[in-house]
Amino acid sequence: MATLVFVHGWSVTNTSAYGQLPQQVQQQAASAGLSLTLADVWLSEYVSFDDAVTMADLVRAFDHALRDLHLLDASFDCITHSTGGPVIREWLRAQRDRPATHSTIRLSHLIMLAPANFGSALAQLGKGLLGRLKSWFGGVEPGQRILDWLELGSAASLSLNLDYIHSDDPLNRGQFQFVLIGDRPDRSLYDHLNSYTGEDGSDGVVRIAAANLNAHHAVLSPRTNSTGGIDRLALNLTAGPRCAFKMIAGAAHSGDLVGIMAAAAPATVAAILRCLQVRSASDYSALCDAFDHENASRDADKVELEPAGPFAPRVHIHDPRSLLIVRLTDEAGEPLTGAGFLLTAGKPASADLLPEGFLLDRQANSKQHTTISLFLDYSLLAGDDRVADPRNSRKTLRPAVISHRPYGASVQPIDLLGLVHHALAESSPDDDLFGMLAPHQTTVLDVVLPRKLCEGVFRLTRNLTPEDFSKPVPGPLID
Repeated sequence: MATLVFVHGWSVTNTSAYGQLPQQVQQQAASAGLSLTLADVWLSEYVSFDDAVTMADLVRAFDHALRDLHLLDASFDCITHSTGGPVIREWLRAQRDRPATHSTIRLSHLIMLAPANFGSALAQLGKGLLGRLKSWFGGVEPGQRILDWLELGSAASLSLNLDYIHSDDPLNRGQFQFVLIGDRPDRSLYDHLNSYTGEDGSDGVVRIAAANLNAHHAVLSPRTNSTGGIDRLALNLTAGPRCAFKMIAGAAHSGDLVGIMAAAAPATVAAILRCLQVRSASDYSALCDAFDHENASRDADKVELEPAGPFAPRVHIHDPRSLLIVRLTDEAGEPLTGAGFLLTAGKPASADLLPEGFLLDRQANSKQHTTISLFLDYSLLAGDDRVADPRNSRKTLRPAVISHRPYGASVQPIDLLGLVHHALAESSPDDDLFGMLAPHQTTVLDVVLPRKLCEGVFRLTRNLTPEDFSKPVPGPLID
């Protein structure tokens, strides 16, 4: 077996964060038919809590540290946690794009535990007052530049993920990538000042959909014709390469008791060893299928009853969620500042027909204000069967929900008039936008509006007498 490198997450300051996981993997490797000694295991110590450190700095420093290992077979396997996943994925992209400056050492297996691949809703809060106070008491900085990358909808994270969606399948390079994530928060770590730490559909830090590398890129762009003064937008959809993805029941992002890494629970270790045993494309496909089957079984048993002391338990219905990251621009690449974006349902399309409770959270990126992340309840959008109370099957926790398809979208720009402006736009009635979503997955949606340019922007005249054009008449639209 190749050398195994462990890479921790954001703001870690001690290798105790790895818990017993390296030892457990090493001890149980032999029973799984893998040869792994302690000499083959390396633990990363990288600095993410210095405000000056960027993701590119980490990539460059990791590449330098990797060269120092002097690997005999010039290959290694890697197990990451949280931000460690994006760090290694950024290194893989740099290794591909800049081979003259980066190591040629080959990564065979990349096993990501709770990776913040599409970011975390907590990153925006981590840069705020509470995050800074926590860092100050801990004697470290919050790691501003890394948090910028981790914020939902950041330009840097979208660049990496769109590159992954549109690039060659890693399998074609003999590389196997895996995502393992806990299916619920650690309720004992709930922060009453920050509801994201107890958010269903996440592990308490990273949303399940934001970890999953099975993702889509959707584009709503202008059709050739418009009707009734409204621009029609047609949907184009691209799916990324298939990635092995598994939810670990009962595991959370962190913590010694149920944290997916530090707790080193048997289920986590067993899943890691299954990943390390993959040796071919057929092995990988079979494991993807097995994980999908296990995830479906987990989704079928989706009611959690959280003990609440002397009171009735709190009920959590673990519906699959979808993360929709929307970017609003026009065809010149200009952001549509101030534009309204609405999802719609039914025929005729209306925002009033959307199912109640489908939108769980909305967060705009702090640097790219026209990039908005919507956290959606996939089951409510798809329609769902009655949810029975596990304590009494005759009791209903939630009645059956019917689908409100087809789903669409409309855009309301604020500049409907002027020399340069935009018009109202909506998705084509022929496109059901539900098809761009998937359970536990992320979709990046680019909404691109036509840029209306009037003749008055540039005119030629034969009148040689001085003429004031400080208040130009717009005139007809330029085709």
